[in-house]
Amino acid sequence: MTAPRRTAPEHLVLDGVLTAEEAALTVEGILAAQRPDGAIPWFRGHHLDPWDHTEAAMALDTAGEHEAAERAYDWLVRHQNQDGSWHAAYADRPEGVDTVAPQDASRESNFVAYIAVGVWHHYLATGDDRFLDRMWPAVYAAVEFVLALQQPGGEIGWKREADGAPVTDALLTGSSSIHQALRCALAIADHRGDPQPDWELATGALGHAIRRHPERFLDKSHYSMDWYYPVLGGALTGPEAKARIEARWDEFVVPDLGVRCVLPNPWVTGGESCELALSLWAMGESDRALEILRSIGHLRADNGMYWTGYVFQDRAVWPVEQTTWTAGSLLLAVAALGGDGATGEVFSGLTLPVGLEPDCCRG
Repeated sequence: MTAPRRTAPEHLVLDGVLTAEEAALTVEGILAAQRPDGAIPWFRGHHLDPWDHTEAAMALDTAGEHEAAERAYDWLVRHQNQDGSWHAAYADRPEGVDTVAPQDASRESNFVAYIAVGVWHHYLATGDDRFLDRMWPAVYAAVEFVLALQQPGGEIGWKREADGAPVTDALLTGSSSIHQALRCALAIADHRGDPQPDWELATGALGHAIRRHPERFLDKSHYSMDWYYPVLGGALTGPEAKARIEARWDEFVVPDLGVRCVLPNPWVTGGESCELALSLWAMGESDRALEILRSIGHLRADNGMYWTGYVFQDRAVWPVEQTTWTAGSLLLAVAALGGDGATGEVFSGLTLPVGLEPDCCRG
């Protein structure tokens, strides 16, 4: 095992999950994948998407690598489309060539919204108001793009196609992620003294749709993300969150191996496992969150990165790739359990604005 150059902060050390040396090596792995222009692809030679790029940048902030994280956000600013969006995927390029050409020219609403989560997380980690001011135009434009896809029932349409045509079908996972992003965007606006009442109403309507109107979303209930994301995105809390997680625990959680990505496939994935752990932590169930994180130790590679998934029926790693976003989700989950303030605020939701529910739905 290569010795890392850096040391990891205490909140990235978690018994049975990461030692300080292991955490530092994982951070090194993400930094090694980051391009000189700030872009963080899934891995070198693979594509970048805006959501996973941001997740990896957030992980760097948990490790104190604020300069590298800021370069990742600057990449987003430089590549934002005029309508406030980003393309769904950008091809990796040779050194010295900026990643401007889209591999997938559609624009997915949850990918676009997630910059607000990353920017607020970076601010909480650094206290850098100048960064927040510099990023505000990009966050504002992104939110406006996303809310232009909001449907009368509160749900957010999935995307715009490359030709600009809207896809109004809504994904529960995507809308739940957008719910978290809108709350972070509202926190940024409040901090800057620039209230956005329309965003508050949109956030409230979206949260209500997630909680009370599953029929407004495409049925993707065989995916574990649709199971836990209403909790992770903060729309479901308290007894409702617990009831949702308990209802399908035995379907998705494979003891000592992690969380299935999709039923009925015998395939556990690191990203879904870490996100469930974050959801459990947000519910106040740190012991179960820790159990989940310990269960995916078998996905850790010698270089400190994590395999995307494991087909337990065949006892085989699949796909044979080590993704920055899998490592990033692990670091974020560990940071939350370890008491990192910025990560805790963003994923607990306790200090985030909640939005305003429609008048017809209150009480």
